[in-house]
Amino acid sequence: MVQTIKKGYKQTEVGVIPEDWNTITLEKLTTRIGDGIHSTPQYNDNGEYYFVNGNNLVNGEIKITEETKRVAKDEFLNHKRELGNDTVLMSINGTIGNIAFYSGENILIGKSAAYININEKLDKKYFYQLLQANLIKKYFENELTGSTIKNLGLSIIRNTPIPLPPTKAEQTAIANALSDMDDLINSLSTLIEKKKAIKQGAMQQLLKPKEGWVEISILQLADNKKELFDDGDWIEAEHITNEGIRLIQTGNIGVGCYEEKDTKKYINETSFYKLKCKELRLGDLLICRLAEPAGRACVLPDIGENKIITSVDVTIFRPRLEVANRIFLANIFSTNEWFETISGMSGGTTHKRISRGSLGRIKLSIPSIEEQNRIAYILSDMDIEIHTLEQNLSKYQMLKQGMMQELLTGKTRLLSEL
Repeated sequence: MVQTIKKGYKQTEVGVIPEDWNTITLEKLTTRIGDGIHSTPQYNDNGEYYFVNGNNLVNGEIKITEETKRVAKDEFLNHKRELGNDTVLMSINGTIGNIAFYSGENILIGKSAAYININEKLDKKYFYQLLQANLIKKYFENELTGSTIKNLGLSIIRNTPIPLPPTKAEQTAIANALSDMDDLINSLSTLIEKKKAIKQGAMQQLLKPKEGWVEISILQLADNKKELFDDGDWIEAEHITNEGIRLIQTGNIGVGCYEEKDTKKYINETSFYKLKCKELRLGDLLICRLAEPAGRACVLPDIGENKIITSVDVTIFRPRLEVANRIFLANIFSTNEWFETISGMSGGTTHKRISRGSLGRIKLSIPSIEEQNRIAYILSDMDIEIHTLEQNLSKYQMLKQGMMQELLTGKTRLLSEL
């Protein structure tokens, strides 16, 4: 089908853009493009310069950690690159496309980072947003070299086609609109992390054994009955289909939460009856015995499936509701103390796992069911708030992607005089 191009627009190597926009190779918009040193510098724990690679470039900033190596001034002067106020850094080896602005930090860059010194024709923040756009990412992906570790060559970067509005003022307007959305996304991400930290603190207080709590093994909580504490089914690849009875796998079991995946697995009715599979119930407590980490657990929510089964490395735990609150237990199974216990009882060389027998012997300290219900209510309330914030974050991230598609291709123009 022949694409109809709207009046006032034209087809270019970066897609359809306004007629008054141009596509210019990045090299013509820069004063220099280069990479970091290819040798290992002489490190100095007391050095005042940090040795930075692509993994130090995060969300527009250079992140220095305790693991970041240092070099002395003479080593820096021996290998330094010409970085300045108009420098953008980008990871080009392994992980491709992490970006950061250079803001005068004392750094020496390694070979997995490129430096791009832009000229006066290009707004730095506009360029930063453009490097995150799908049209540039796809160009990079098509040009990567290397079979195991991917690499983006400097010649490819120099020849990157850049869609450019006719004025720098329009570049700035686009960059400001997208930067405002970034600020909203970052502030929401910070709030989510804060709420998670608050919940962790609440868990440490609420789940800490107190006077009157009783010690009981997991198997005892299941009344020593296999039907209340059993593994999922051994489902081999030949039984897996794209529709039918839903198969919950280990990857769906998160730490304290159920995690849906883009790819869903099923088995057909014939396999279900042939293998005598165990059907899951809403509210089952599912414990993954396989790392990473082994012991993570969640309560099965309503996922919109009529019939559900799970794999053999997932234990189905159904303590009686009058004895144990499963949300309370799922939170117990999300603590550092729990994972330390599980780790000490896990075996295996390639894939660490804990046996169901060992899992059943673990003893927990729990309060009365009334106290469990109260604690579960408090922690669930926090989870709901965090989940709502995470949903909002996903919406804003999708909104930003839509804005980038509109603004960076000129489909939507921001300046009133255009």
